[in-house]
Amino acid sequence: MTAVDDRRVHEAFENLVVPEGFKAELIRGEIVMMAGPDKVHNRIVQSVQDQIPSDRWERLQTQDVAIPGENSEPQPDLLVMEIGADDSPGRLVPAPAVTMLVEVVSKTSVHRDYVEKRSIYAAGAVPVYLIIDPFEAKCLVLTEPVGTGLAADYQTKRTRKFGDPVQLPMVGIDLDTSRFGTLPPLTATP
Repeated sequence: MTAVDDRRVHEAFENLVVPEGFKAELIRGEIVMMAGPDKVHNRIVQSVQDQIPSDRWERLQTQDVAIPGENSEPQPDLLVMEIGADDSPGRLVPAPAVTMLVEVVSKTSVHRDYVEKRSIYAAGAVPVYLIIDPFEAKCLVLTEPVGTGLAADYQTKRTRKFGDPVQLPMVGIDLDTSRFGTLPPLTATP
């Protein structure tokens, strides 16, 4: 894609009117629109947010992130940054200000959360990426981002099943997952 095309996509994204009940993200130059999440999803996000101490951390839901060097403006389910890391106005938080991003997997976001956003967040050097999967009843903690573009990834990964605490030393908590709701496992379409 050329710089002119990038500007047009960004302009279209900036001016996009998103219908109520939907959300939109810019993922590697493509505008992705999806229906709002279900209650299991939102309850998990709320539980994570409530467990992160608000005296040190800003915990912002559905806040757009600016990823340097990426044609992406993802909107994670939860963004965690130290208070004062970014006090600027606007809808974009610069990735260098972010400590942790959280995505809760939905039926339509599996590939985006596990593959596309994983490399986007690693390319943005986001220290911790937490994927919570209510279909598999597990959490995946990714740390130590390396690389750029499509080759970016996290060097360290830890998986914990729901019910086990998830250590998140960067934010100073052991996340209690015992009350996370689950959804029926996804089945592949024939």
